[in-house]
Amino acid sequence: MSFAGEVKKELSKADISINARRLSECYGLLLYSRRFSKEEIKLKTESMCVAERFSEHISTLFGAIVEKKSTLRATKEDINLHSIKVLLQSDCQRIFTSFGHIPDALTLRINRANIEDEQCVSAFLRGAFLACGSVNDPQKNYHLEFCVPYKNLCNDLCTIMGEVEECNLTPRTTVRNGTHIVYLKDSEQITDLLTYMGAPNCAMDIMSAKAYKQMRNITNRRINSELANISRTAEAGAKILSAIDVIDTDRGISSLPDNLRIVAELKRDNPELSLSSLGNLLDPPISRSGVNHRLNKLIELADEIRRESGELNEQR
Repeated sequence: MSFAGEVKKELSKADISINARRLSECYGLLLYSRRFSKEEIKLKTESMCVAERFSEHISTLFGAIVEKKSTLRATKEDINLHSIKVLLQSDCQRIFTSFGHIPDALTLRINRANIEDEQCVSAFLRGAFLACGSVNDPQKNYHLEFCVPYKNLCNDLCTIMGEVEECNLTPRTTVRNGTHIVYLKDSEQITDLLTYMGAPNCAMDIMSAKAYKQMRNITNRRINSELANISRTAEAGAKILSAIDVIDTDRGISSLPDNLRIVAELKRDNPELSLSSLGNLLDPPISRSGVNHRLNKLIELADEIRRESGELNEQR
């Protein structure tokens, strides 16, 4: 089952023992279903839980007869598509008008009279999400959306979401293939909305996935930083050893002043040691910066020898 399916499964178990909340959730399901009018009421969903929840609402609240059909959609995952339809047109008209909608109205709008309080707002949004919502797997990216057939319903949904004080939501809208999309991309807003609608366990899954990603990113940055440091240290060590070889070949290390000769010998005999460790081998010990200063002197001397050798070759 997809993550969106898990969310809808959890939402379908939300408590609706209070009739006003059941009505609000049913209203959200109806208003954002495939078809809601005086002539036809129809919902299509991939979730069996949503199909059963919708059928229960229609039967319990209105005593209407519904027809259920399931078809196998030819996709890579062989998804079942469930269709629930109110059979009698008289029932459709009765349900439609019971929510305060005028049969001959030109457009559908949210009737706030069907949403009594904050708990009913939560139930209404839950119903809307069950009807037309989706949310991505948090292991991939953060995206929750409602696919709304009409612009006015899209705008009304944005307004209601923006009024939820607990969540501080800032929904955005776009149009995709003629369908209006209300969406969220902020992980915190998505988890807040899921919790508000009644899916705290799935919200926790998103938070856990986010924490894992953050820890993985921190670990990767540390590993990359350490690898870069090792690479830089290896390059610097190779440069110093090359300089010592140039000096030894041209003049001999014994020709160096004692302070440089001792450091050169220690570095050649202990190439793996850090600057601090090399400094501790000296008598008396010197600091890391002191060792670094002497090694830079060796590099400068080697560069000077290379330049002189190049000039001599040119003269020849």
